[in-house]
Amino acid sequence: MAKVTVDDIEIEVPNGFTVLQAAEAAGKEIPRFCYHERLSIAGNCRMCLVEVEKMPKPVASCGQPVGDGMVIHTDTEKVRQARRSVMEFLLINHPLDCPICDQGGECDLQDEAMGYGRDHSRYHEAKRAVADKYLGPLVKTVMTRCIQCTRCIRFLAEVAGVPELGATSRGEAMEITNYVERALSSELSGNIIDICPVGALTSKPYAFVARTWELRKTDGIDVLDAVGTNIRIDSRGGEVLRILPRINDAVNEEWLADKSRFALDGLKRRRLDRPWIRRDGKLREASWDEAFAAIAARMSGLDPARIGAIAGDLCDVESMMALKDLMVSIGSRNLDCRQDGATLDWSRREFYRFNTTIEGIDEADALLIVGANPRREAPVLNARLRRRWVENTKFFAGMVGPTADLTYDYAHLGTDGAALRTLLDPEHPFIKRLVAAERPMLILGQSALARPDGPAILAACWKIAETTGMLSADWHGFNVLHNAAARMGAFDLGFVPEGGKDIAAMFDGGTDFLWLLGADEIDMGRISAETFVVYQGHHGDRGAARADVILPGAAYTEKPGTYVNIEGRVQTTLRAVFPPGQAREDWTILRAFSAVLGKPLPYNDLEALRRRLAEANPVFAEPDTIRRIAHTGGVKPAGDSSAIADAAFAPAFETYYQTDPISRASPTMTKCIAETAAPMRQAAE
Repeated sequence: MAKVTVDDIEIEVPNGFTVLQAAEAAGKEIPRFCYHERLSIAGNCRMCLVEVEKMPKPVASCGQPVGDGMVIHTDTEKVRQARRSVMEFLLINHPLDCPICDQGGECDLQDEAMGYGRDHSRYHEAKRAVADKYLGPLVKTVMTRCIQCTRCIRFLAEVAGVPELGATSRGEAMEITNYVERALSSELSGNIIDICPVGALTSKPYAFVARTWELRKTDGIDVLDAVGTNIRIDSRGGEVLRILPRINDAVNEEWLADKSRFALDGLKRRRLDRPWIRRDGKLREASWDEAFAAIAARMSGLDPARIGAIAGDLCDVESMMALKDLMVSIGSRNLDCRQDGATLDWSRREFYRFNTTIEGIDEADALLIVGANPRREAPVLNARLRRRWVENTKFFAGMVGPTADLTYDYAHLGTDGAALRTLLDPEHPFIKRLVAAERPMLILGQSALARPDGPAILAACWKIAETTGMLSADWHGFNVLHNAAARMGAFDLGFVPEGGKDIAAMFDGGTDFLWLLGADEIDMGRISAETFVVYQGHHGDRGAARADVILPGAAYTEKPGTYVNIEGRVQTTLRAVFPPGQAREDWTILRAFSAVLGKPLPYNDLEALRRRLAEANPVFAEPDTIRRIAHTGGVKPAGDSSAIADAAFAPAFETYYQTDPISRASPTMTKCIAETAAPMRQAAE
């Protein structure tokens, strides 16, 4: 530790801290443009100048390491004058177009100019102009505003692992460019908008939509993947206009995936805003009473064993709890949440959880991926894996599955089940490397578990984890990577066929009545034509097209709800806007229908329902709390590890940009697919 004095405040900071970090530890705010806590130090904006005793001139605090006994002054007249001069240089070429800039009101340059800018300029030369660059349908550029802080370059190269931006020329002629004019290929490209300190990079879909002071800001949780990214939902009136990340170092740090950020325009398209009943083969508008009466009439007299329910990938825990209680009240145990048919073992939480935890990735030194592509399935989590690979030179990775650019090096061990079988041999070279590692981890993807030999793959991966020392009292390296935000919560509350029929059995003539709670990722063609289908959801997607009765529900931005992320962290979200038309929160729909059925659910408000959740599983009583599970040995997941088929592993989904009803309704996501398809067509030609 080093003792330093910052503005007469003596503090101790770790060796290796910079002067800027020491000043912030002492509670002093240092202006900066190029410095960012999660990027490498560039030291090129010079705005963070401070005065250090025994040094002849002000120093850039972001790149100056502290020394024991150092005396730092952050607010002397000399420092203020130096910062004013830097600001004057920055504004020589800046267009000063704040009134028509989307960054106005949340611009670092604007804020600092208030403190260090002059009311006039001593430079009369014409301002330089820079051609705007095309970065795709997500990021808008006005490069004349750029101050060459290089944050965007460093983010794409260091965090996203896709170094597609760089600088050309020198001095006044320097430009930030993508060299070849095409869309950015990173699934995290929208984060360069957040970290840009000026208005050079802004959101193209959000351009000229609203000012920050017009927006109501609501804390939420992203549900378009299973990481549980903390988000802020910005709305005006009854419309969601923007989604931004919130800082949570344990989950997403401060990053957000592009689909989660930009698919929000799908929230106002193809919406279900009133009940519908199919009459004479056509869906016709109906009242809530008519819809409930039609469902109750169809359920009347049915054998409970012929009634089933399927929960979709975006469902909140409250709605699944209400649907489960409704089904149990009528005597049905035909419940399933695995739309993809994944054969997970839910008997113990460690069999279906990301046990290492997201923060635990920072401790791993080896990785084996089986049947997963983290870059596509969980971009924010993949960025953390990349950071571990960058920071720890001993870290190594291997993958069984289709080849892909994961943004970090890995040994490709094969593409099929036969390759996975070879890893059961303790003498396999890669297995020997895992055994030698101190904290190895394994990530098992959903596409592998959705195969007919899914139980065998699960058992094989568990056996590999045991063989290589991934399972111990202080480290649990076995991880399942979910794609559905609802999957962990559904398992935790028991929305599974315990004593009932699973999704395959329900499809194979096992039900006469099927309740789809936001379930749109199933093959609707497998549902018997005689089966009566109730679809409860928020978009007119696949489930609504097959339904006999449609009950309009609320999207994740339109209701308070609880979600459990891949590591088992229980997180709650707030309502940002109200659902459209006659749509209602899903659990209230189920509560109202239960009364029509004569079996009212035992809760009338959200607090009572959440008490019911805590009764179902104590984890719901501890929101935002995560505990690592220590492996105690003994029980293993069901399955015969020797029964793995030779078939090749398939990707989890066809395209990253459209995997759910919201993103499929999004015009912006459609543009992204067109952009990614264009280079593929050109290569084919």
